[in-house]
Amino acid sequence: MDIVLILTILIVVGALAFDFINGFHDTANSIATSVSTKALKPRHAIILAATMNFVGALAFTGVAKTITKDIVDPFKLENGSVVILAALLAAITWNLLTWYFGIPSSSSHALIGSIAGAAIAGAGFESLDYNGFLNILKALIISPILAFVVGFLVYGVFKVVFKNNNLSKTNKNFRTIQIATAALQSFSHGTNDAQKAMGIITMALIVNNYQTSADIQLWVQVSCAIAMGLGTSVGGWKIIKTVGGKIMKIRPVNGVAADLTGAAIIFGATYIHLPVSTTHVISSSILGVGASHRLKGVKWGTAQRMLITWVITLPISATLAAIFYFILNTFF
Repeated sequence: MDIVLILTILIVVGALAFDFINGFHDTANSIATSVSTKALKPRHAIILAATMNFVGALAFTGVAKTITKDIVDPFKLENGSVVILAALLAAITWNLLTWYFGIPSSSSHALIGSIAGAAIAGAGFESLDYNGFLNILKALIISPILAFVVGFLVYGVFKVVFKNNNLSKTNKNFRTIQIATAALQSFSHGTNDAQKAMGIITMALIVNNYQTSADIQLWVQVSCAIAMGLGTSVGGWKIIKTVGGKIMKIRPVNGVAADLTGAAIIFGATYIHLPVSTTHVISSSILGVGASHRLKGVKWGTAQRMLITWVITLPISATLAAIFYFILNTFF
């Protein structure tokens, strides 16, 4: 069998594996709040998240095109297949490590850092598209800050509007509303996260001359949507526990505010074709809501550990990708 075809198949399989792992790694983003408030039973929440992730993944392709062409130019990338395969292996490795230890790290940071690290190892620093890469980094940095601020403000509005309402009755109503906001959050997750694997597969098809544009083929879109949905259905219980209970004690009204905030930020990023970390966005939304509700009620120790993981993910995944590249380059 042709070595180019073998590498392409390995990349497609690896990208779908990354999407599957991303699904169970990031399930917590969309359902942790609804599970922790008992708005949904865990099984029902996971079914809802898997379904809406699948639908969301089929809805857009703009983020996938950004991943395909804005970090490195796939039409000029030297030894592109090995670069992409090394990036996938590094991102998967980091995702599995952080999942095992229950740390809600960013799959997006891991993948983007890995692509950059592998490309630099294979073709030098000049291989990066600095304009596109910096735009992506800005989105990754600004989005959680924006989520914190918007979450703080949204919950502030909730406190004013519902201050005279009976607490028990309000929580019961918001528990019902939270089913809809969890679905919205899951849909938004699919519109952004599933597209990253689509972009990787499309990169591979370009560097191996199987297509000549950055357009996302239908079979790529459908297969990635299925992988994301199946991964979500497995669930990531360790991370769900961290996001759902170790940041703050979440009540239904908090959960609705956080879900609406997270979905709005993710949709905004998807609309302008920028990948963001759904993990960062929803966690920051919860932090913003928690700070607005009661500053002392937020478990800032957990937030600090999450922040450290967020900061180190890019350089660690880039380093891992470079190591994988040098290993793979001896075989291919």
